[in-house]
Amino acid sequence: MPVITCSGNREGKVAREITDKGFCSTKGIYYYGLKLHALAFHHPHYLLFPYQFQLTSDSENDLNLFKRAWGGIENQTLFDDIIYYDTIYFQDSENIRNSLIFTTVKGIKDQLET
Repeated sequence: MPVITCSGNREGKVAREITDKGFCSTKGIYYYGLKLHALAFHHPHYLLFPYQFQLTSDSENDLNLFKRAWGGIENQTLFDDIIYYDTIYFQDSENIRNSLIFTTVKGIKDQLET
């Protein structure tokens, strides 16, 4: 989720050491800011339980953050955004740490489900 400090039309003046110019595809805008990443656990019959939050500059790759911050999680099933997709890493995670990682699949317009 983006944390926008100012629009992309202006030069960022807040927290320049950690902010960067980025693009939010959901909102279709350029901005200066950070990205907020959250790891939460699911408990049946309860809301998600927040476990850890990470702030990164917009230019940092999401997959690198995932590997660095949450790559050592064992015996869990993780559901991630498509940006975290890496087949070889996911297979290693399943074999070495007994953790399954699932990502979303982006649908193609006018394509039937199979």
